[in-house]
Amino acid sequence: MVSDDLARGRYPLTTIRLTGHDLTIADLVGVARRGVAVGLERHAEQRVQAAAKLIEDVAKRDDPVYGVNTGFGDLSTVRIPMADLRALQRDLLRSHAMGTGDPLPAESVRAVMALRANTLASGRSGIRKETLELLIDMLNRSVLPVIPMHGSVGASGDLAPLAHMALVLIGEGEALHDGKRKSAADALRHAGLKPVELAPKEGLALINGTQVMTAIGCLALYDAEVLASSADVIAAMSAEALRATDQAWDPAIHDARPHPGQRVVAANLRELVMGSPIRESHRVGDPRVQDPYSVRCVPQVHGATRDALAYTRRVLEIEINSATDNPLVFPEDGRILSGGNFHGQPVAVALDLATIAVAQLGDISEARIDRLTNGHTSGLPAFLTRRPGSSSGFMVAQYTAAALVAEDRMRATPASIQSIPTSAGMEDHVSMGVHAAHKLTAVVRNVRDILAIEALCAAQGLDLLAMRSAEPIEEAKTVIRERSATLNEDRSLAADIGAVADAIAREVLVTAVRQRFAELA
Repeated sequence: MVSDDLARGRYPLTTIRLTGHDLTIADLVGVARRGVAVGLERHAEQRVQAAAKLIEDVAKRDDPVYGVNTGFGDLSTVRIPMADLRALQRDLLRSHAMGTGDPLPAESVRAVMALRANTLASGRSGIRKETLELLIDMLNRSVLPVIPMHGSVGASGDLAPLAHMALVLIGEGEALHDGKRKSAADALRHAGLKPVELAPKEGLALINGTQVMTAIGCLALYDAEVLASSADVIAAMSAEALRATDQAWDPAIHDARPHPGQRVVAANLRELVMGSPIRESHRVGDPRVQDPYSVRCVPQVHGATRDALAYTRRVLEIEINSATDNPLVFPEDGRILSGGNFHGQPVAVALDLATIAVAQLGDISEARIDRLTNGHTSGLPAFLTRRPGSSSGFMVAQYTAAALVAEDRMRATPASIQSIPTSAGMEDHVSMGVHAAHKLTAVVRNVRDILAIEALCAAQGLDLLAMRSAEPIEEAKTVIRERSATLNEDRSLAADIGAVADAIAREVLVTAVRQRFAELA
């Protein structure tokens, strides 16, 4: 969440210089969530000015150039008189700002603005330096356009939501400033900024790109990667509470099938339980030969998720430093080329994959929750209560986890296969990338809650065993117990689930574990 200080416009001294080529996902998270300021790098300024000069020159000629002196989409064959070129860009924003639904969260809007500024900084869009600098100033002074969630089909970019963003630059639409929703004109005035009149192609340059799906996706990916580490810790807690064997995590097994994520997870699990008195207490004489898949196959399942997230990261790291406008401007050889870099398919497919992968973290976590709460399989009191029958204990915690898993399974249906032609068939294949980004965000949130439930169940199981585990597990359990006391009699656990989920989201859990196991991946 964006802090109160950020909402009031107080920023740290750090400034990220945008080049269009080397922004990182960590940079983006810093801008979106911690208020890191951005500026335009000097060489990027020169590229931007060179591209704008080429557009200015082309606008004075008779040759048709898409988006400069023609209509848009299926109307690209219509020539626009020179006297109307500025109005064309203004009206483009007005006509495309057709979004619906709740506004995007402030952190998402900040990420969208930062990504759009970065791609414009590459000097391939033809926008003027002063227009780009207004977008950057709006971000740094916390003038955040009100951008509805729905309206993008993810080809020709995220046109509708980006149009809502761009309207604010010309003093139209709405923005959030000083924690209040205002007209764009008022928000700019209170921030000490003035709207611009758009030059040829600038409206198109502001809205033609994949920055909404990519911004939302980057924040969700960052959170998903935190979940991947947290899931390993929580699974190890559950394995300890269930008195599972660590034989299935032997490196020889995983060297025989060397998927990178699988090997990382197996190494995490081995270190997390190394030297555990619980494990030593049943190493000899335990009649069980092997554990159920939800414990035995954690490296394989969690590892596959990590590999999918690694692929998604590679795609997004390329996308955030790509020119996704149309047409693209190449002032070094005087060319303006129409193409399709605005199409969101690479991002949409990657985010769909990430959604499926994260949903599997929740699915296998719920299986462990079921085993922990099932007195027939856990070796622990039924529903993790000392008074089964008179107390329900964690019975309904498993219900909630099951409900969340069902919701995630519905959301795991890919958005990228849902193409619906638009613009009279000119845009006859679209990516639905924003849908994929929203689905990933929702699944990450649900899986975080499922893992919080598992963490509570595992901590309760460890308490019922009344034995110490390995030091990293004890650190994790301390984080849980600081937020949720042992369940000795029935109470609502809704607030406890929320508190533990928050500790996972803010990386409190993994940070505590790294005090004992610094190499936790």
